[in-house]
Amino acid sequence: MKKEDLIKSASQLKQPSKESATEFSRKSEKMAVLLNGLFKQRKDLARLIGSDNLDMMYDNHRNHLRFMSSLFTGYDPVVFTETVLWVFRAYRSHGFSLTYWPAQLDTWTSIFRDELSESCYTEIYPFYHWMIINNPAFSSLSEGGTPDGPPPEHKIYQ
Repeated sequence: MKKEDLIKSASQLKQPSKESATEFSRKSEKMAVLLNGLFKQRKDLARLIGSDNLDMMYDNHRNHLRFMSSLFTGYDPVVFTETVLWVFRAYRSHGFSLTYWPAQLDTWTSIFRDELSESCYTEIYPFYHWMIINNPAFSSLSEGGTPDGPPPEHKIYQ
């Protein structure tokens, strides 16, 4: 699958309502704390994130919700796709495994089901479902680049 195919499929997602975007944003900090707590307890955490990456993982979880909150108020499928690709490349270069993303996304959706209203969950879930089902494409594109060349270099500022 090419990046253009991902963008085309992401274009089919519907921006959540203002009410759902607001609820998601308002509950984000609590949900990040919940996810971080669940991940810290995982016996396979070192395999998922590499060694000495706990703080980076915590930051990723908080930044993920901030990004998604902004995306839900002004949805742009190109920004969404490009950002997910950048995240895969950047975090993999720091030792995060490809299995980290499915584990993270599945846990997010479980937390959302418990913490968000039914209407908010119904509007938010398609974005997570899209990331889950396209995980193999993101993995492939982040490993070998695109038909146009290798992945661009990105720096992470901490």
